[in-house]
Amino acid sequence: MEKDMNYGSDYKFIPATSIGTGVGMELLPDLYQHTIQIVNICLYGDPDSDEFVLVDAGMPDSANEIISLTEDRFGSNSKPKAIILTHGHFDHVGAIIELVEHWKVPVYAHSLEIPFLTGQKSYPEPDATVEGGMVAKMSPLFPNEPINLGNHIQTLPSDGTVPYMPGFRWIHTPGHAPGHVSFFRDEDRTLIAGDAFVTVKQDSLYKVFTQEKEISGPPRYLTNDWQAAWDSVKKLEALQPAIAVTGHGLPMNGEELTDNLQKLVQEFDSIAIPDYGKYIN
Repeated sequence: MEKDMNYGSDYKFIPATSIGTGVGMELLPDLYQHTIQIVNICLYGDPDSDEFVLVDAGMPDSANEIISLTEDRFGSNSKPKAIILTHGHFDHVGAIIELVEHWKVPVYAHSLEIPFLTGQKSYPEPDATVEGGMVAKMSPLFPNEPINLGNHIQTLPSDGTVPYMPGFRWIHTPGHAPGHVSFFRDEDRTLIAGDAFVTVKQDSLYKVFTQEKEISGPPRYLTNDWQAAWDSVKKLEALQPAIAVTGHGLPMNGEELTDNLQKLVQEFDSIAIPDYGKYIN
């Protein structure tokens, strides 16, 4: 591990899984989703070119899986132009240091996430008391200390463009994390939502394991600003996405997505916001 990069001292493999683990699906000719245990990563780019990026970096100890997935899709020894992060929670940066060392590529995130990615600041502690199921109760086991990417991390351009993702723009969607972003392509209304909303009830171990599809707000145990989270969902629903890839759960498209997002916006307080928990005002 390069001297200027390190994970927090609480970094470790988390033995959580789902029936979706290891499964990948091409959602569009240039968008591929792959599930690592309980979280999704995306590969954006035409498989016939060497211009592609990785969106988010999986769970701890998943670097080899991500590298082989990338080589399967883009050819042996292929590497992305960059790794783009929706945010810096452990299940989205789990393999990032090994990947940066292997590929020697830059990482981009929103300016408000930089302190959590340069060893300066820890996220608020996961809330095990929040209304929810077994995953919420297990959440204190999750790595929470900041990782340090040193000078390998860069800020997303302030003009809203996304490096190496032409046609996409980043949208600030805080609530789940201060610098959480989603990515949207106006041309075909493709949304990479991150954890702004998800399509599985992420606090329930049973639903996570079975990947039962259900629109939900951001994972409860790590979300600490529910008003901002609601505003972010409203912002994304207003874009009328045609297809959405989320950080957890199966992709949604068409009428199912439209109807579910409308429902989430209208009933966010009952669907998403827990009845109790330490981040409930």
